[in-house]
Amino acid sequence: MIQRIQSIYLLLTTLLPALFIKGSFLRFINNSGSEIYINLKGLWQSSETGNDELIMRLAFLSVIPILIFILSITAIFLFRKRKIQLKLSGAIILLAIMHIGLMLYYIFWVTGKFQVELVPVYRMFIPVLILIFGILAYLGIRKDENLVKSLERLR
Repeated sequence: MIQRIQSIYLLLTTLLPALFIKGSFLRFINNSGSEIYINLKGLWQSSETGNDELIMRLAFLSVIPILIFILSITAIFLFRKRKIQLKLSGAIILLAIMHIGLMLYYIFWVTGKFQVELVPVYRMFIPVLILIFGILAYLGIRKDENLVKSLERLR
């Protein structure tokens, strides 16, 4: 039901991973000017010839946004089953926390191993927005569930 505010929050948690999937979300640069970036395919180093070299694949960082996308869509269409929707939004929150943690791990690992500096890009803040909207959706669903329980007590 789109009239509920948590459906809008869940819709935003569906759209944000779609923005996250395309392009690089972490960029690093060293003193010589070469660039290292992370996208869903892995850790890449750009060279001066224009050919990018794959350093390593990062499977967990590519799976988590896809899972968040699938769980969000599923939760939107389960609006009549609030308990299942509540569990799915809790799973979205846990996945967002795991995603933020993995991104922080790779930020510290890449800066330590390759002696580079992080260049902020807007895509690196998308997991935080997913977490915020996931929490807001969870609170809205829980509020609806408590309202329904209180109305059933009055009968």
